[in-house]
Amino acid sequence: MNIFIMTDMEGITGVDSADNVLIETEEHYISSCRKLTDDINAAVDGYFSAGAKKVFVEDGHGSGKNFLPGTLDERAILVDGIKDYDRLTKSGEYSAMAMIGTHAMAGTENAFLDHTQSSTSWFDYTINGRSSGEIAQSAAFVGRYDIPIIMVSGDIAACEEAKRFLGDIATAPVKRAVGRNKAISLKAEDAHALIRQAAIDSMQLIGKIKPFKILLPAELRLILQRTDYCEGYCNHPGVEKVNSRTVRKYLKEINSYLDLML
Repeated sequence: MNIFIMTDMEGITGVDSADNVLIETEEHYISSCRKLTDDINAAVDGYFSAGAKKVFVEDGHGSGKNFLPGTLDERAILVDGIKDYDRLTKSGEYSAMAMIGTHAMAGTENAFLDHTQSSTSWFDYTINGRSSGEIAQSAAFVGRYDIPIIMVSGDIAACEEAKRFLGDIATAPVKRAVGRNKAISLKAEDAHALIRQAAIDSMQLIGKIKPFKILLPAELRLILQRTDYCEGYCNHPGVEKVNSRTVRKYLKEINSYLDLML
């Protein structure tokens, strides 16, 4: 079995304040990059311990350049951007996905740094009328190719969201939010043990957890924070304006992760 790990930073162990994920705050950000790799390596080790043959890792936060050189488990295969992610998914080169360091969707109460894609411009994103976040976006893409998400780590709210959408998957809740911009995290060694065990446990779910599939053609609808943001999105292919802050797109088929965007 081969596993694909999609990463983000907001749900990483010890990333407990908003400035920890901003590249502008260099000292905090570099520390967060180290913590990111520590969480990922715990999952990678868990998957290899449970019998995985290959583990692919995609850096999914911001620019996708958050791994400090020489820190990622050398057994992992680093994925080079969206095109490589699309190719691996469509070719069936992995059996299941895990999401490490993820966060809850925009508007979630008691969630650390809740947002969907952009905390500045995206207010509410729906798939066929259901408010959704980045967990559902990834699940809808890989689910199109019959691949399930079997494990998620992040704050408590993100793990709960994952279970609502995906069923009884393995989760590793490594922290809890205190308001939106602060969190209380488990001790690193405890969190890493939790992540590693969740990875091991999730291998037993392959074949039991069903891929997440959306009904196609699907309506993707996005409410923006401001009217000027809305005007900008109207220039995107296939996107039409609904009202002063809302745009939509009808999705006939899913050929790329970017198809889930507007």
